[in-house]
Amino acid sequence: MITVIKRNAAGRETWRYDGVLMERSETFVRLEARFNRDDLPFQDTVFRRNDRFVETFYTDRWYNVFEIHDCEDDRIKGWYCNVGRPLVWEAPQVVSYVDLALDAWVSAAGQLTFLDWDDYARLKLDAPTRRQVRGALYELLAFHESKKPPA
Repeated sequence: MITVIKRNAAGRETWRYDGVLMERSETFVRLEARFNRDDLPFQDTVFRRNDRFVETFYTDRWYNVFEIHDCEDDRIKGWYCNVGRPLVWEAPQVVSYVDLALDAWVSAAGQLTFLDWDDYARLKLDAPTRRQVRGALYELLAFHESKKPPA
């Protein structure tokens, strides 16, 4: 079991949940978690309680990727990408990341939407951090154009 801690730009914990380790290397960890909130309409789908999330967190990239599967038939609903600081191992079974508000959603049909620009614009981030965020957006856009999710 791996505990995931989501932190805001100020470093404060905003969410915590557990997932099952699927794969780990020096540069990433992949785990499986279940959506643990009430059903939530989102873009062109609904995130439902117990939807399966295959989550990949990177130590060398400024984003993470959640591949979302329906809880009943396991069909892919889409990919949710949080732009944020790279993964940090806080303890042997605890990872955290700092969410920088900006997100990308790729629907199962392939439509890419960037979300939360206003929230990102309000963050007081230094120039090097903003450059890293721009780089992450370009990477996500390149993956989308190649029709391959980030590995």
